[in-house]
Amino acid sequence: MRLPLRWIACFIALLPPIANAAEEKAETLWVLKPVVRPKATGRPTSPNPIDAFITEGYAADGLKPVGMADKRTLLRRVTLDLTGLPPSIEEQDAFLRDDSPDAYEKVVDRLLNSEQHGVRYGRHWLDVLRYADVDERMTAASGIHHWRDWVIRALNDDVPYDQFVRAQLTGYRSKTRTQMAAVGIRSRIEPRPDDQFALGFLARGAVVRDGKDSREFPIVAVETVSTAFMGLTVGCAKCHDHMYDPIKQRDFYAMKALFDPLVLRKVTLATATEIIAAGRVNDEVDKKRAPIEETIETLTAPYAAKLRDDRIAMLPPDVQVVIRKPEKNRTSAEQKIADDYFPVLRIDTDKVRAIMSEADRRKYSDLQGKLSQIGERRRSTLPAYWTVEVDPKKEQEKSYILTSGDPDRPELKHEVAPGWPFAPEGIEFRESRVEAFSDWLTAPENPMFARVAVNRLWQWHFGEGLHKTPSDFGILGGDPSHPRLLDWLASEFVSRGFRMKEMHRLIVTSDVYKLASEVNSSQSATELASDPENAGLWHFKLRRLEAEPIWDAVFFAAKDLDVTIGGPSFDVGGGGGGRRGGGGGGGSRGPNRRAAFMVRGYATNRDVVPNFLQAFDVDDGRAPCPVRTRTVTAPQALFLMNSEVIDSATAKFAERLKKESGGKLDAAVDLGYRIAIARPPSTKERELAMAYLQGDPARLKGLAWMLFNLDEFIYAR
Repeated sequence: MRLPLRWIACFIALLPPIANAAEEKAETLWVLKPVVRPKATGRPTSPNPIDAFITEGYAADGLKPVGMADKRTLLRRVTLDLTGLPPSIEEQDAFLRDDSPDAYEKVVDRLLNSEQHGVRYGRHWLDVLRYADVDERMTAASGIHHWRDWVIRALNDDVPYDQFVRAQLTGYRSKTRTQMAAVGIRSRIEPRPDDQFALGFLARGAVVRDGKDSREFPIVAVETVSTAFMGLTVGCAKCHDHMYDPIKQRDFYAMKALFDPLVLRKVTLATATEIIAAGRVNDEVDKKRAPIEETIETLTAPYAAKLRDDRIAMLPPDVQVVIRKPEKNRTSAEQKIADDYFPVLRIDTDKVRAIMSEADRRKYSDLQGKLSQIGERRRSTLPAYWTVEVDPKKEQEKSYILTSGDPDRPELKHEVAPGWPFAPEGIEFRESRVEAFSDWLTAPENPMFARVAVNRLWQWHFGEGLHKTPSDFGILGGDPSHPRLLDWLASEFVSRGFRMKEMHRLIVTSDVYKLASEVNSSQSATELASDPENAGLWHFKLRRLEAEPIWDAVFFAAKDLDVTIGGPSFDVGGGGGGRRGGGGGGGSRGPNRRAAFMVRGYATNRDVVPNFLQAFDVDDGRAPCPVRTRTVTAPQALFLMNSEVIDSATAKFAERLKKESGGKLDAAVDLGYRIAIARPPSTKERELAMAYLQGDPARLKGLAWMLFNLDEFIYAR
């Protein structure tokens, strides 16, 4: 139903007051207020300070928490949480035998020190930072996996969060980027060689459209940086002043001006010897191809020229003059016209073949066959990576507001200076624009920076942040459920030097994290009535696992999981519901790798994201994904019931059970449950399993299939 025009007019008339109201809240927006370290007043249930803040809420709301989860449940929960993998039988046995007071803390330390921890939390961060192997003409697609691998290594090395962010914005972890020589000359400090890969975060946003730079890169940078690290939807001010938050359109384009001078730079990842050897190989290939290619050019040139002349003749006369003029004689304006018409005048091979004579078409095919025998593949291709750097010439150019959002239509009367929302007065861009911004952003006194980060960490452990919209701390985002706890965590994060592993340890060793997820409706009737959404955190939230841990758990059970870290992304074949040949270079290892390394992205002509990832709610990386949806759908069940991946894994899982149980079916049943869901079967489950097996080891494959299809297999309790 269409609304009457008078209703729309009335609605529009209401908009200015809303914007004005937001303006008035500029000084009271809670996320901009300094973080003041609060003192908990609750009765703590453990030495962990988090629990003192949680019990404040219990007392205020009249809530009684459920009991603690049992050791088996807690081990599976924290192992999946911190590494994305289930606990092995050996790890289960060791934890159950350990009766020391710090048995659980020792498990947490082991998991945080595992290199698989970086794989798990790297995937979380890359969702927020919009990682993709393929994104419709993304220039940096070649080698983009090096950025992903840098993120994983940085998390495993416990690089402080402020350095983690600065490196991705500037290529430097430290705020000190210049040095004074003994002779009194100041120069740039050479950055760490591996931190060039961190700049893939910015390079990822550059795309080519219609054969030229789309110039969307600075706009994408603003939108991603603001949501990921500031927790504000600055992108809403791209076309007009923000409707609710105190962010002007000028603020958006001032922030865009920070990134305007950046350009892509291709880095070859090879030694001098490898580069020289590759050059020699390519010279040999070129020598063989040159005469054939020259013959093809002579054969096709008249046909291509005719097609081009026909197309030029259809253009406006003034454009024809420009196109026919030699490129070196064109002015800059004329060259832009020629570039704009390039897609129209491009002559594709199939069009040339269509107008060839039959004899010339046969000659053309023969020549192409000879080229194929030589093969372009025999050329030596060196690995490369795309990073960013400041272009001194672009740094001198002015920046403007783009009301239309089109970089080709700047408002020349509305020039903007580099800056950002809530920036201090008199910013000095002594080194570079982005570096000045990154120093302000990552400063310990910046209230947004730590709050947004610790809220994300809490969300990844509990399924929901203390602030429900982790990338929007603006007015529409509402207020946090536990504001005092959030501020305490933020201040603690700063005091601990932005060490993320310390915050992970602090959170998962709290009593609130250890609560059971099961709720007895009679014992918790008051809680269910007054807090059905569990805002007070009186029990642990039952959560369906994300796609990656489910995939990994299947291969883990089959004892066929490749946990090697790094390298190009892999694309599963039909068994995983995807197509081969995905972006990221196509890894040499097979589809039994951890799913964090599975290809993802977007293209108009094919599905890049495998159907498995799509079924379990993985986004394609075109936009930041601060919170994944968790649906329950038929395709998920179909994958676990009858996909090729499951069929193959059940056979291997069954063989494992047969071998490791010594052929004893009762032992195989116990082992199967412990591998799949980290607990032994109940008496009833064991009886049903033995009845199904009927003494026949061949039926273990059916048991393995059943275990993969238990709800408990894809849920974390």
